[in-house]
Amino acid sequence: EPSAACEVCEGAEEMTEPLKQCTAWLHAYFCEPARTASLPVPAFHHPLLQRDSFTRQVLWTLLRDVKFGEAVSYKQLADLAGNGRAARAVGGAMRSNPIPIIIPCHRVIRSSGQTGNYGGGNLMKEWLLLHEKLQKEKLA
Repeated sequence: EPSAACEVCEGAEEMTEPLKQCTAWLHAYFCEPARTASLPVPAFHHPLLQRDSFTRQVLWTLLRDVKFGEAVSYKQLADLAGNGRAARAVGGAMRSNPIPIIIPCHRVIRSSGQTGNYGGGNLMKEWLLLHEKLQKEKLA
């Protein structure tokens, strides 16, 4: 909704730099989506993103290659990540994503076009996809 106010939490001056980056990125995502491409991706220190694994490869591929307003199937993401036969493993990677929205697992859908599951609930996934679609149309 255009009338919805975007607010940054009080006490922003007390936040650490990584938290400030996350706050700025999320603010841009919801309020000024065109800016997300120009903002640095916040530093991720979650152990899952540090060790070499297919899950890490899938999550970084998703972050890097599937842009705002786009969707990709589990199979397509498996192909992009280097193992086209690993669509089920991609589903597992989406379930273990430690930072949804920033690593946009909501953009991964079924080959049939159905949205599939989402840790935040299917209504949230549908809302996020619609938010991106509407914002992308505004920019076009």
